[in-house]
Amino acid sequence: MKYKQINSKLFIKNRKNFMAKMKPKSLAVFNSNDIYPIGADSTMPFQQARDIFYLTGADQEETKLVLFPDAPNKEHREMLFVRETNDHIAVWEGEKLTKEKAFEVTGIKSVHWLKDFDKIFFEVMTQAETIYFNTNEHYRASVETETREDRFIKATKAKFPAHNWERSNPILQRLRSVKDQIEIDLIQEACNITEKGFKRILNFVKPGVWEYEIEAEYMHEFLRNRSRGFAYTPIVASGNNSNVLHYIENNQQCKKGDLILMDVGAEYANYSSDMSRTIPVSGKFSKRQRQVYDAVLRVKDEATKMLVPGNYWKEYHVEVGNLMTKELLDLKLLDKADLKNEDKNWPAYKKYFMHGTSHHLGLDTHDYGILWEKMTENMVFTVEPGIYIPQEGFGIRLEDDVVIQKKGEPFNLMRNIPIEAEEIEELMNK
Repeated sequence: MKYKQINSKLFIKNRKNFMAKMKPKSLAVFNSNDIYPIGADSTMPFQQARDIFYLTGADQEETKLVLFPDAPNKEHREMLFVRETNDHIAVWEGEKLTKEKAFEVTGIKSVHWLKDFDKIFFEVMTQAETIYFNTNEHYRASVETETREDRFIKATKAKFPAHNWERSNPILQRLRSVKDQIEIDLIQEACNITEKGFKRILNFVKPGVWEYEIEAEYMHEFLRNRSRGFAYTPIVASGNNSNVLHYIENNQQCKKGDLILMDVGAEYANYSSDMSRTIPVSGKFSKRQRQVYDAVLRVKDEATKMLVPGNYWKEYHVEVGNLMTKELLDLKLLDKADLKNEDKNWPAYKKYFMHGTSHHLGLDTHDYGILWEKMTENMVFTVEPGIYIPQEGFGIRLEDDVVIQKKGEPFNLMRNIPIEAEEIEELMNK
């Protein structure tokens, strides 16, 4: 991988925390992702399943993790199964994990070749009463593809029908939502790489540039700083394209007087950053653009202050809606009649700000987190209000990534990325 090796202390701790939540006489199995085909002999680039990466750091296909804290044989309490490597594989595909390297990366002493999995798995299943299956239960999940986990669950239920089974996901939702300092440092590195990309863009943008050229500049800077690339499909939306929330075509020319809304973020070591910035193509905001820009920035700054331990995600979004309503009234986009006649299930402000303000961030851009439970220290959230005005030909979104602190306001991981209008104009006109 491009990134520097992560300290195995993180993965040792993560497994310990997971096993502490397991029922007596139970084991859990986690599978790597498949390599997905495109056609002929072409495949998509491999990305590791986030849960097995969280627990092992093993960033390789055809990998399995078994956790069995009550196993009679101590060597069976943590086991990693990896694809057996050889000289042929090394020549054609490159270096794979050896048993020694797997231990170094994961901290797991019992490393086996994948070919031995069925035999050892049968043995430990005869000693266990319950198996934890790993399912994707993210609130935004919509998966049509049968995954490696799906196939494993189906086969195991057929082979061991008398065992009890549990879900690993509720445990992982809680564990993954609260970050270790090593994880926060990795997200910070992703944000630092994003910062370099954005500052590069400020020197590059001018009337006539194409959206895809801006995307290419980001990718150049990300790759040269040990990132695999974008943490998610980038949005580079100029003019009225900025009013399409998930505009990803990035194929239009940027015109004088327009704004460009960029929602981009670098990944680093599988951890995501998530940034939104809106800049003027000509290097100077118009009076109206500046009014709206400052309104969005005020909402972002005030919303950020609410991300403190003990608050609830749902109530937080209601309060942000109140902030946005006030700004929209001041901008003459809403009036008192709009508020009087609004549908409480779809408040008036939603006409101009129709998405949520924050989501968990980590190994996934929309990371795991149980939304009906209180916010706690070391959760990482985005803060991303926006105002979208198709009739005026522009939309503005501003977004930072922040870490909830034990006391006081969150720590802004994007504190060094320019966001004040004056600073952006100054940097663009150097």
